[in-house]
Amino acid sequence: MTGYNCVLVAIDLSDEAITVLERANNIAANHQATLHLLHVVEPLSLAYGGDIPMDFTGVQEQLQQQAEEGLRSYAQRFGVSPERCHLLTGRPETQVHELSEKLNADLIVVGSHGRKGLALLLGSTANGVLHGASCDVLAVRVG
Repeated sequence: MTGYNCVLVAIDLSDEAITVLERANNIAANHQATLHLLHVVEPLSLAYGGDIPMDFTGVQEQLQQQAEEGLRSYAQRFGVSPERCHLLTGRPETQVHELSEKLNADLIVVGSHGRKGLALLLGSTANGVLHGASCDVLAVRVG
């Protein structure tokens, strides 16, 4: 097996992200690969589908600012340089796939809650990443 050269870890900035980052960081270190961090902020308009006639601009800006701070904090903790930190907006699965292609990543690491039943049928971000990726995907069990 050839080693990994570029590892992309997609995190949600929760406390569980540390477990995912530790795993990705260890893999990157063992393979002497570059580690890229990604967080995707979902637009509130996607979450609510435009059903609520409200202006979410202020809330969206606040979410973006909190995400920047959170991503910066995790990057510092794991020694990831700012140019390898990516904060994007959109659907998480789509953004992960597009960035992994752009970076020519050969491993994507995501967290997975291992849901069953209805939650599994509805899908999850980890499942979406897995089924559209052009490289290896590691789903780290969290929660």
